[in-house]
Amino acid sequence: MDTQAKPQDQLVFHLSGRRTGDALTAIDGLDLRPALLAPYRDMGALRHDFPLVLAARPASQGYAQTLADMVDAVLAAVAPRGIEGERLRRHALQVETEVRRAVDAGAEGTLAELWRAAALRVAEGSGSLDETLQQVLELTGGALRGDGAVLGCNAAMPAQLLTHAWRHAQRAKAKRFRTDLARLVQKLSDILRAAYSHSQAGRAPQALRAAVGGPHRDQFDFSALSRVVGKGAPRDELPAARRARLVRTLGVLEAQRFWPQDDDEPGADVLGFAFDNCDAAANAFRERLEDLTQLVKALAIAELEVRGAYVESEHAAFFDAFDAHALTTDDLARFPDYLVCIPPERSDAPENASLLEMLSSGLPVKVLVQTGDLLEDSSIGTGRFAFGVRSARLATTAMGLGGMFVLQAASSSLHTQRERIAQGLAASGPALFSVYAATRPEDLSLPPYLAGAVATHARAFPSFCYDAAAGGNWASRFTLADNPQPDADWAVETLEYADDKLQRVREHIAFTFADFALADRRHAGHFALVPRSHWGSEMLPAADWLALPEAEAAQRVPYLLTVDAQDKLQRVIVDARLMQAARRCQLLWRRLQEHAGINDSHAVRLLAEREAQAVAAAAAPVAAAPAAAPAAKPAADAGTAAEAAPARSRDEAWIDTPRCPSCNECQLINDRMFGYDERKQAFIKDLAAGSYRQLVEAAESCQVAIIHPGKPRDPNEPGLEELLARAEPFR
Repeated sequence: MDTQAKPQDQLVFHLSGRRTGDALTAIDGLDLRPALLAPYRDMGALRHDFPLVLAARPASQGYAQTLADMVDAVLAAVAPRGIEGERLRRHALQVETEVRRAVDAGAEGTLAELWRAAALRVAEGSGSLDETLQQVLELTGGALRGDGAVLGCNAAMPAQLLTHAWRHAQRAKAKRFRTDLARLVQKLSDILRAAYSHSQAGRAPQALRAAVGGPHRDQFDFSALSRVVGKGAPRDELPAARRARLVRTLGVLEAQRFWPQDDDEPGADVLGFAFDNCDAAANAFRERLEDLTQLVKALAIAELEVRGAYVESEHAAFFDAFDAHALTTDDLARFPDYLVCIPPERSDAPENASLLEMLSSGLPVKVLVQTGDLLEDSSIGTGRFAFGVRSARLATTAMGLGGMFVLQAASSSLHTQRERIAQGLAASGPALFSVYAATRPEDLSLPPYLAGAVATHARAFPSFCYDAAAGGNWASRFTLADNPQPDADWAVETLEYADDKLQRVREHIAFTFADFALADRRHAGHFALVPRSHWGSEMLPAADWLALPEAEAAQRVPYLLTVDAQDKLQRVIVDARLMQAARRCQLLWRRLQEHAGINDSHAVRLLAEREAQAVAAAAAPVAAAPAAAPAAKPAADAGTAAEAAPARSRDEAWIDTPRCPSCNECQLINDRMFGYDERKQAFIKDLAAGSYRQLVEAAESCQVAIIHPGKPRDPNEPGLEELLARAEPFR
């Protein structure tokens, strides 16, 4: 009686979130995590993209490098071949690991400082500073010394990295501007100097004396020389209007405060362009707009003057009417971009309410918006969308405005996105960088780096880039390429584990939004642990449950595969509310896929229409054939068809290959079991290369139901009772 009641208890929990009976357990305090994350418990021991080291000066490697890449490069240069080299490499990697652990724990400083401190700790742990460890300090430490600050993957990192990258980009723009400015100032000064030297004032005794070198001044009578060379000289070679224009233009150029004269010593009077809110940046732009307009006008006049192309009758009226409305995007692109790094806790503050308006107005602004919580537990109708939809909509909304650069990414992928970041900072128009960086680590069972990677993997915060200047269509402007398996609803990974009989089992597991939510302790109430003795066929993996029609899904209970603190495999079932959020996440992801041309509904409809037309065209000759046909002909055709398609046994595994639509879903499950023929249509390549579960999963995922799993080859495969029930409709 109790055994029969357990599936009902699971269904009650799924529908209501209430645990009934004694077979379901709360997961609070059990330290469960998605099974696919079992290998990543100690991130400090794994080499990955963090920490990052900021380049103190522009370098060929860019504005930031990973610590691992820098250590590898140094070891390749200084570590000798052989045993001594291996000892040096081993010690260096120990120090690198210690630096990574220190940064994860909150340590700050330059690489040289952190490297030496880590090396000393390693020495203390080994009991002595041996000769090889001393070499690590002298060789690797010396080669690394002088590099910039080290950044860990924490909530402060995105603003620090983007600010550094922005300064890196501004330094290149400043160099170009100073080169142009120096050229124009020199040329205008030369014009004024030449005109002065040919005038009466320039040929006065005092002016002539100043023009002659000091050692020879006493050998000349400058008064007599002035009377000789000054005969016939004009009072002023330049017309008064032009001289006034040149002097005024030169004064504007020399007084500009937008760019510093030197990057190392910018000076106190140079304007600042980094802000922490939108209102401050917009106000600063408006306050400086008149000075900017006058500087752009002065630059244009100077260019005409140095070329001798300024015509009073043509240009005077134009420049008299020149105002802020005459500024172009190219004009603004010559000056510093405004950087706004909004603190995560101030995203909803009144001073940032004008964000979208500022972006759509075309201001030369680069904005970082950080999302610190993707699982805000609120409901539709309260002004916020539930479970992170609100945080995902900002970048897509900005993308819809057009005319700008938009990048959305988790903090863990900012290094891999470094070229796109540089691309956005170099864009002439506005740019939005929307970044997820966990700001409540106490709520997560994962370290911040892993939380960011999982958010991308689970489609909770997909990576995408939109560049309005990249081309004239969506195919060139938008990309989802930085997501795992962007063609699929959910990323599928392989899980290997030992079963109760210590036999290796390999399963393909889809990583869903529900897996991401499992890592947040605040939402433990959406899950219930099911003991192994009560696992049954009514339970279905969450990704498979989401693929069912609602009527069928109502009869099944979705579950996730998890591991506990001892890495023992467990199943937890998920309530309907969280699965509804997973459906919304899936819907948003599919919309992004359509932007990228993946499963485009317009293309699918057009393809269906073309196929229908082709079928109709093929059927037309048959309809037009003579009605009188030999009576024996159909029987002969039937015999031929029977020979072409022999009857198959229910126990045989096979694919109806001619009907395959080439969707590639079976190969995503196991590309060694399933293959494509020369027509790109699927067939079973090697039945022994996979499990019966994979056959059944492929049959269930097939869009046209042409995969027939037959009978299991291995009668001892786990879960056969459930698999046979699932396979029955396809046999």
